[in-house]
Amino acid sequence: MTLQAVAYTTDGVEEYDDVGAAIDAPGETWVHATVDEGADLETIEGRFGVHPLAIEDVLDEHTRPKVEEYEDHTFVLLKTTRLSQRDDVAFGKEVHTRSVGLFIGDGWLVTLAPPELELVDPTAPAWVRNSGRIANRGADFLAYRVLDAIVDDYFDVLDEIEDDIESVEERVLGHPQPEILEELNGVRRDLLAFRKVTWPAREAVGALSRGDIPQVAEANEKYFRDVYDHLVQVVDLIETYRDLTGGSRDIYLNAVSQSTNDVMKTLTVVATIFIPLTFVVGVYGMNFAGTELSMPELGWRYAYPATMLGMTLVAALMIAHFRRQGWL
Repeated sequence: MTLQAVAYTTDGVEEYDDVGAAIDAPGETWVHATVDEGADLETIEGRFGVHPLAIEDVLDEHTRPKVEEYEDHTFVLLKTTRLSQRDDVAFGKEVHTRSVGLFIGDGWLVTLAPPELELVDPTAPAWVRNSGRIANRGADFLAYRVLDAIVDDYFDVLDEIEDDIESVEERVLGHPQPEILEELNGVRRDLLAFRKVTWPAREAVGALSRGDIPQVAEANEKYFRDVYDHLVQVVDLIETYRDLTGGSRDIYLNAVSQSTNDVMKTLTVVATIFIPLTFVVGVYGMNFAGTELSMPELGWRYAYPATMLGMTLVAALMIAHFRRQGWL
């Protein structure tokens, strides 16, 4: 585990090696811990009274976003998302999520996040530039900035998904191939996984914006409402994209069905043309001869060419009729 302890004041940002010194320093304190499996979090638990179950929720990637109130702080869990190439197929992407835990106290904020997450960095230039504003508005405003950065990243993921949907739609309308259906189903799975992250996140941020959390000042509730509005927009976009992928899938299935119908129609027309020809060949193939009731054509010199010419005329007339009907 790596700890970063930073105090934001109106004069700037001060970094501390000791967590206690950072808390005692003037301004608002942000302690950020980069954690992974097996990380030693006793310092966080002992100094801030963070419950072990809350830390366990951060480490468990299956935990849904939520808000929980404790005696002297509030725990917020949100998920970051990113798209990566799927390993099981040659195309398509997959949504990956990582948990970020925020503990909002009186004058302090503790965040737990995976090491590779760049969104949460107390010494990043964006945080340094806003140190005075953070110092004036409190740790809850700092928590808002972290949550806002996480939610803003959701729109980048949605942009990537939208590009994938547009690419698939072009191929559906152009040259539908069997693998397109699998790719469409993959996009729908990604949207469903994304919805499982954003829907509870909307409820969690909504709780922070309603004035129910003592660690959130009334003056800062409007900022959390802004994040809530963004999450509502994200959820709406997810539903819209799911409808688009459903429409693309219907277009693909209709195109395949139409192609199958065209093939069946062609085969039916060909079979219909050969039915009378087969009848004629079958009748004259009986080869009855030698009595007064036998086929008189069997002894006619021009019987064979006449039969072939008649069959050709019948086939030509049927083809002309089918063309006029638009079946060929």
